[in-house]
Amino acid sequence: MDFDCNLKHIKESIVLAKEAGAVIRLGPELEITGYGCEDHFLELDTVSHAWECLKEILLSDLTDGILCSIGMPVIKGSERYNCQVFCFNRKIVMIRPKIFLANDGNYRELRWFTTWKQKDQLEEFLVPPEISEALSQKSVPFGYGYIQFLDTAVAAEICEELFTPIPPHTELALNGVEVFLNASGSHHQLRKLDIRLRAFIGATHTRGGVYMYSNHQGCDGGRLYYDGCCCVVVNGEVVAQGSQFSLKDVEVVVAQADLDAVASLRGSISSFQEQASCKTRVSSVAVPYKICQSFDLKILLSSPQKIMYHSPEEEIAFGPGCWLWDYLRRSGASGFLLPLSGGADSSSVAAIVGCMCQLVVKEIANGDEQVKADAIRIGNYTDGQFPTDSKEFAKRIFYTVYMGSENSSEATKMRAKVLAEEIGSWHLDVCIDGVVSSLLSLFQTLTGKRPRYKVDGGSNIENLGLQNIQARIRMVLAFMLASLLPWVHNKKGFYLVLGSSNVDEALRGYLTKYDCSAADINPIGSISKQDLRIFLRWAANHLGYSSLAEIEAAPPTAELEPIRSNYTQLDEVDMGMTYEELSVYGRLRKISRCGPVTMFKNLCYKWGARLTPSEVAEKVKHFFKYYSINRHKMTVLTPSYHAESYSPEDNRFDLRQFLYNARWPFQFRKIDELVEKLDGDRVAFKESGDLKNSDGMGVVAAASSDPKYGL
Repeated sequence: MDFDCNLKHIKESIVLAKEAGAVIRLGPELEITGYGCEDHFLELDTVSHAWECLKEILLSDLTDGILCSIGMPVIKGSERYNCQVFCFNRKIVMIRPKIFLANDGNYRELRWFTTWKQKDQLEEFLVPPEISEALSQKSVPFGYGYIQFLDTAVAAEICEELFTPIPPHTELALNGVEVFLNASGSHHQLRKLDIRLRAFIGATHTRGGVYMYSNHQGCDGGRLYYDGCCCVVVNGEVVAQGSQFSLKDVEVVVAQADLDAVASLRGSISSFQEQASCKTRVSSVAVPYKICQSFDLKILLSSPQKIMYHSPEEEIAFGPGCWLWDYLRRSGASGFLLPLSGGADSSSVAAIVGCMCQLVVKEIANGDEQVKADAIRIGNYTDGQFPTDSKEFAKRIFYTVYMGSENSSEATKMRAKVLAEEIGSWHLDVCIDGVVSSLLSLFQTLTGKRPRYKVDGGSNIENLGLQNIQARIRMVLAFMLASLLPWVHNKKGFYLVLGSSNVDEALRGYLTKYDCSAADINPIGSISKQDLRIFLRWAANHLGYSSLAEIEAAPPTAELEPIRSNYTQLDEVDMGMTYEELSVYGRLRKISRCGPVTMFKNLCYKWGARLTPSEVAEKVKHFFKYYSINRHKMTVLTPSYHAESYSPEDNRFDLRQFLYNARWPFQFRKIDELVEKLDGDRVAFKESGDLKNSDGMGVVAAASSDPKYGL
């Protein structure tokens, strides 16, 4: 919704493209408005502002001699479409509406847009009057089709369309289209980039063609980080690739391609020739211009290059780090405050903020004036000074607070202190025992009773209540410090409170509602404990925070109960399951769409070598019991960076009720019946050696054979 900023970036990208000699410029999906406007797309203002921005582009000389594909919402009749608007020589050549919308996971495009269904012909679209008068253009072709220049054909394939069972590029290639333009709004997800790149490569590997891909990069105002990686693929080979994570506002990736190579490949594939000879005709718009250049040794063709992939550890460092920087500079805040416990989760968040500071200093050193200006403003630099050292910059924008109690250990206190020194944060050490004692005295005055911990003879209710008091006091203290510490240090603005609960704890509900996990934003809220531990080991070596190795090696503990010689509180003991098991449950529940019964069946295969069916059943029941009891906590979960496909985040991604019958009587009864049957089958198998198949299970084999005998 930041039209001025978006328009500025679009103009800058076109200028850079033209300076590089490009004849086609492709921007990301819905780039004028921003992809993540959500229900703002339902407002007429959003559409009219987009037209006003497009008019400003077309009234200038920006589109002279270059085909520009610009994304924006368009209303035709009474329907709203997600469109790519093709502009050339100050005119709109064609408007291409999206024919397949993204409508799963984080995407809700059908809530705001309609799919274009008339694929057989182009229709006339009347340009809005105020735009029409300015451009002297009353109408423009609208619909599914391609642009036919004198020397090549160009077409759009918008984001989700590439990933459909029969993508448009299939028939477009048969109609002679050589250049495909994919404007996208794809968000970062751990270990996902290769899926995207394989799709681009596959689109042109057997059909030939130049495939251009453009994506947003950065925080668009929500939980998603759009991870860029613009690229150009020619005949199945990547010849240009942009960065996946960057602080830059504009990045232009340029490639030079030989279209004769496309024609040559297609002419060599007999099946392509056969299918092209009986193709379904796709409508086109003729543009009487040449956009290709003749053979010229001064123009160097782009060569195939090795694809750049980040490791998952690097993705955790750079993705949330860039997301935090975008959020910080756009929110008007002066920095971050983090309750730092010395444990793995809060230390991971601290390391990510430290990585962000390193990225900022590095980008400034590389000459990025926008990053420099933002850093000067946020860090309150004066007299021409700017960040040159990440630790010094962290001291200006990052508070860490260790909020210890009588239940905290000296080890976690020292780990938090050492890590804060390595990162450079302004570190505070606070004891909350006095506040806890005051609240308990108040409770005793009101009720005449004083709760005790379980190790001291108290009940489970008392034990849980005492832990919750500590956790919630930390949340209140964190927000108080975030709002008042800038005032104490004569700084402007406020600090954003960072949360540090991970995806597995959220799934199980192993967190106190409104505790210090309740924050403004959380950069690790959809990252698993296992991935965070891998990240900590990596960060200890690659970010220069060596204390993270010791933090990773320590057993996870909340430190909310008293430490005794015969008792130490441990997370996995409290939860009744390991973090590794939680990751398995989470992936089966969300990614594989398993209810209790199907999860039980899957885990019988997965864990059957070491667990009996009854043991698997108990684990599944235990998980679903606590998942459903605690599901209500997801309704107030701190907005978190989306990085994992099994996130239980309730507001946008994982839409389920938060009031359950936690006994799951029907489902658990079905599991008990299966256990009884399986136990009987095991006995029968031991006696007869005959394996009995369960319902719904089959054996599939793929084999090659001697042609003499057949398969």
